[in-house]
Amino acid sequence: MGENIVGDKPDTQMKPLGDSGILLQFGTEISPDVHEEVKAFTDCIEANSFPGFIECVPAFTSVTIFYSPLLVFQMYKGKGKPEDLSPYSIVQSILQERLKSLHTSKRREKRVVDIPVCYGGELGPDLEAVAKYHQLTPEEVIDIHSQAEYLVYMIGFAPGFPYLGGMSEQIATPRHSSPRLSIPAGSVGIAGMQTGVYPISTPGGWQIIGRTPINLFYPDKNPPTLLTSGDIVRFKPISIEEYKEYKETVL
Repeated sequence: MGENIVGDKPDTQMKPLGDSGILLQFGTEISPDVHEEVKAFTDCIEANSFPGFIECVPAFTSVTIFYSPLLVFQMYKGKGKPEDLSPYSIVQSILQERLKSLHTSKRREKRVVDIPVCYGGELGPDLEAVAKYHQLTPEEVIDIHSQAEYLVYMIGFAPGFPYLGGMSEQIATPRHSSPRLSIPAGSVGIAGMQTGVYPISTPGGWQIIGRTPINLFYPDKNPPTLLTSGDIVRFKPISIEEYKEYKETVL
């Protein structure tokens, strides 16, 4: 069941997610404008959390708030009408107040991250197939892929895996019908209109067109991921020699 929650934002919906989560849906269309609201609210709630707050998880068009029902009830009992004291009602009221104070009219400065990529060859085994699929040359695919700026909509699938928006339809390619059992860490892939980077070795069905020598996931650091929601990514082509030099530096 959805519920309109802000007068000037009628598309924003708040829904329970189990007994310890609330989903805030800011729209149904994947777009930079909707994501701007997602990112603004994520920053707001992380900077102004509440007793019982566990974490928030931003996605393409929504933010999920996870909380401890027991802690929320203990902290707020006796501070309202009995009918308003369910943990869901308490957190819902808090989130409504945060939303009312949310200002997204001023665009926030986005962090830009350049990622070097060695395209083709053994590091990008699907580059030739992607080029053939679109009747382009491999060099044209590289130019198109590396000239765009990509918005990090969300992190998911694997630790540090960025879902990037903004890729040209000219190189949009279906994923493999049968996934590979192991994709090396750093592999840069295409799946439909999306592109992304595998931060760890994992099975996957994306078209692999290159590989970056830099790490996207640091399990022993805080934060543990190179990228975060709202960042801008630019891919920079490098030679195989530069790739090897980067790898030696990183290792």
